[in-house]
Amino acid sequence: MRRALVLLIALAAGASLAAQTARPPSRRPAPPPQPPSQSAAPAGTIAIVNARVLPVAGPAIERGAVIIRGATLAAVGADVAAPAGARIIDAAGRIVTPGWIESATQIGIVEIESGAEGTDDQATTDKDLSAAFDVVDGFNADSTVIPVTRVEGITRAVVMPAGSGHAILGQGALFDLSGAPLPASVVKAPVAMFANLGEAGAASEGGSRASAMLRLREALQDAIDFDRHGTAWASAQRRPYARGRLDLEALRPVVRGELPLAISANRASDLLAALRVAEEFNLKLILMGAVEGWRVADQLAARKVPVVINPLIDIPSFDALGATLENAARLARAGVPLVLSSFDTHNARNLRQLAGNAIANGLDREAALRAVTLEPARAWGVAERVGTLEAGKDADVVIWSGDPFELTTRAEHVFIRGREMPKGTRQTELLEKYRTIR
Repeated sequence: MRRALVLLIALAAGASLAAQTARPPSRRPAPPPQPPSQSAAPAGTIAIVNARVLPVAGPAIERGAVIIRGATLAAVGADVAAPAGARIIDAAGRIVTPGWIESATQIGIVEIESGAEGTDDQATTDKDLSAAFDVVDGFNADSTVIPVTRVEGITRAVVMPAGSGHAILGQGALFDLSGAPLPASVVKAPVAMFANLGEAGAASEGGSRASAMLRLREALQDAIDFDRHGTAWASAQRRPYARGRLDLEALRPVVRGELPLAISANRASDLLAALRVAEEFNLKLILMGAVEGWRVADQLAARKVPVVINPLIDIPSFDALGATLENAARLARAGVPLVLSSFDTHNARNLRQLAGNAIANGLDREAALRAVTLEPARAWGVAERVGTLEAGKDADVVIWSGDPFELTTRAEHVFIRGREMPKGTRQTELLEKYRTIR
């Protein structure tokens, strides 16, 4: 009797299980996802708190906060609360600044300077190219120079051509140093047309400063005529031009006043010659080098011409007999828009040392910080995106271990467009590889 009862129970259970297996799945729709809380932090939100914030756009903020949301700055101030769920970085009183900008380098287009074939794309020997030469097409985002530069707090760099055999060198571009492949790392291209006057211009145009000026004027005059009569020129109804179509098309935005012409010159007379050319053709001018800039500071300030200098140049040459370590301080005091640069590639990381030495030789500390953040952003036409810590701008942020102008200070955290950069470099990799030699 008991066996029969157990058998009946087993059969009933099996039938029930078979019925459940055969039953079609429920077609009820899944409940809709709940909207996130208004106070919840989106993915990628970072709150840097308890910091001494130097926003550059205003006075220092003690015990301030910087909120990064995605690729942009969401808030900066003293009374800013960290959103719920944000990653919190307690700066513990450390200094926070915008990312620094290097304004004259060949990072990404030179790996081994004057070295191995295929590693140096800063210049062309094609005699038919000058203004059309574009550094973007040779930029290598995997360059080992990029990490060692950004770990020093430099987040963006103007990459400029070095030579073309003509007074006009070609087009430079502004890149971020995230290491992202093109076009993601391009901030602005072209950022300026670059040219040489002075000793370097003379060397490329017949050996005389006068011939360099003549060739520069000729190219600009041809570009203006080409801009007005390009169709007629294409149908052979216009005189021949000294430069080819590619160069003339590249010069169009320059003669229209849309793209700056960045002229390298050092001697005071050459700087004044550059000012005359800019006035003659109504150009947007940036001066590079300007070792004797202090001698014509009043003229530069009156025209509000940005000047990019290396403040450590103090050894006289025939191109710059008036070299002085006080060049930066004197230009700033005169009201010249001042930009500091290393004019280097593998040692662009030394920009902090250059700025610190400029301070030691009379440059105001706030002016020094502006000269590596806001002033270059203005000069290169990207101040709406970078150069200061303000809500809505790109989140290029650096947390320093101490005074950023001191050699012993480290950039403890570097953010580019809201993404924290790794601290590893080729140097640290080699250190770890050979730390123990067997």
